[in-house]
Amino acid sequence: MTRMATPDDIALICNALPQVEFGTSWGDRPTFKVPRGEKGKGFLLYRMPHKTAVDPETGEMYDDLLVIHTQTLEDKEALIADERLPFFTIEHFNGFRAVLVQESRLGEIDLDELTEIITDAWAAKAPKRLAKEFFAERSTDG
Repeated sequence: MTRMATPDDIALICNALPQVEFGTSWGDRPTFKVPRGEKGKGFLLYRMPHKTAVDPETGEMYDDLLVIHTQTLEDKEALIADERLPFFTIEHFNGFRAVLVQESRLGEIDLDELTEIITDAWAAKAPKRLAKEFFAERSTDG
């Protein structure tokens, strides 16, 4: 039986990946980064409300946006094009390999699918050797 994702799953998924630390990026934004330490690169961050991202129905700035990196622009476009999923982008992110999603809409995403999307985001920013080792271990676990 599938379980839909919740905001609480974000930290569980991210922290289950190797060499992840929770810190800040883009100034002071809470961010999951890989690897730990000064060389860490953000792969999922909590975006501050900003005039570049407003709800088209209410005109209000989104106050619960997550930015999730994608491996390629094609991956980004595929997530946005999938009508089952609540991912979107804004003009500010044109040409940037990341999708946006409201935390309040995570319940529209199957937990396994969100785990895969976040794992791909982690792999996009992880050192190549770390990602290669991680996926090699997963393939032997069956």
